[in-house]
Amino acid sequence: MPKPVVIVGALDTKGPEYQFVRDLIRERGLETIVVDFGVVGEPSFTPDISNDEVARAGGSSIAELREKQDKTFAMRTMANGLAKVVTDLYEQGRLGGIFAMAGSGGTSVATTAMRELPVGVPKLMLSTVAGGDVAAYVGAKDITMMPSIVDVAGLNSISRQIYANAAGAIAGMVEQEYEAPAEEKPLITASMFGNTTQAVNHARELLEAQGYEVLVFHSTGTGGRTMESLIEAGFITASFDLTTTELADYVCGGVLSAGPDRLKPAARAGIPTIIVPGCVDMANFWGIDTVPEKYRDRNLYEWNPNVTLMRTNVEENRQMGEMIAAAANESKGPVAILLPLKGVSQLDSPGGPFWDPEADQACYDTIKNNLREGIPVYEVDANINDPEFSSKCVEVLLELMQG
Repeated sequence: MPKPVVIVGALDTKGPEYQFVRDLIRERGLETIVVDFGVVGEPSFTPDISNDEVARAGGSSIAELREKQDKTFAMRTMANGLAKVVTDLYEQGRLGGIFAMAGSGGTSVATTAMRELPVGVPKLMLSTVAGGDVAAYVGAKDITMMPSIVDVAGLNSISRQIYANAAGAIAGMVEQEYEAPAEEKPLITASMFGNTTQAVNHARELLEAQGYEVLVFHSTGTGGRTMESLIEAGFITASFDLTTTELADYVCGGVLSAGPDRLKPAARAGIPTIIVPGCVDMANFWGIDTVPEKYRDRNLYEWNPNVTLMRTNVEENRQMGEMIAAAANESKGPVAILLPLKGVSQLDSPGGPFWDPEADQACYDTIKNNLREGIPVYEVDANINDPEFSSKCVEVLLELMQG
């Protein structure tokens, strides 16, 4: 029997909608646990876990929240309380999946709780903001965002169909059974971009031939954060960080930054790690018209109609070199740096549109000049996508893992 579907929401303002979804899920034979996080009014039907229980888990009470009349404080309290309630349900074996539907405020509260659950637990957020940039809500977790089309405000001919689809979706995810292999292979994370696909695919084949399973992440900001969230959670044996391009977006204000702590989780986890300044030659922007005015005279390359790449300069490469060295210096486990002397991407190869040996060397020299003693640096006379470079990366990583 599948575990219960936990339904979380503000039952004071969206009670009939939640009751409609709950009943549809129950009709499929699944148990439900309804958690109320509404603050202002009384729920239109009785939840299994009251809003006061949620508030108290967040360090307050419904009476206090109503008396304060501070919306920001109330939302923070309910979000923290809901996260604790949901985590407790999961640890008790009473949560097979979680569902919520809301506008922006309720989405913020509900997804705060969803992000506390492990990857793999079904999470469905039906939201009015699902069609836009949802990175702040999803974070690095596998939250499925579903557009509500109309506001979550009443039952009508459109919303009923959307709610029914959502009920079927979360029920289907909870009912779906998957039996993991008896012997799971050790996991290695690898970072990849379109400009390093050839290198990572070759390395993946070599590592898989040695009995490892390689999880490849696209270095798009979200990809790097997701990869590192799995490292922080303790799932990963080693890190094959060949594509650190998200550093360029952080330094240049591009659209695919993973933040200033990119590379740090692997260092702090102490897992064997190789670091390559892969694709640090490029910062990412959307269409050519979105490139900031201050960069309009730079070397720009239209990767496709929706993505414009900007060649990074000497100073930006020095900054990235400092970040790479700082992360390596923090490593609690074995770490090595590999430098491809004939370019860090497909575009940055001799004769290519981003070929700039001076900028590359600025990054390399900064890394070497700032590394603490004992961290090996391998300089390979090849482009990052040449088989001899990816082969050397695999060779070094296997040596780090073996001892």
